[in-house]
Amino acid sequence: MRAKEAGLDVVYQGIRLTPEQIVNSALEESVHIIGLSILSGSHLKILSDITTLLREKQLSEIPIIVGGIIPERDLHKLHKMGIKKVYTPKDFDLNEIIMDISNLVKEANA
Repeated sequence: MRAKEAGLDVVYQGIRLTPEQIVNSALEESVHIIGLSILSGSHLKILSDITTLLREKQLSEIPIIVGGIIPERDLHKLHKMGIKKVYTPKDFDLNEIIMDISNLVKEANA
């Protein structure tokens, strides 16, 4: 909701989507960023699949951010995978997060 208030156009596709559905939605909607909330503990597998599919569809320039219960030990793996930002419950400043998103979109489209 805060993203819409900040002027961002938000496409919400619901929960429990497959990586294929997420990437297809990104393609169909011409998104500028992909944001995922993952609470299942399956973040490494899901994000690996999504980044692979984005590369295959030549969409790897779309930044990905993720939030949820992400163990600190996985942060390096996620960044190495290409995930631009990882937010955990300790990241609660929505204004800062919105600025991060805006900056990532600007960088990706520069």
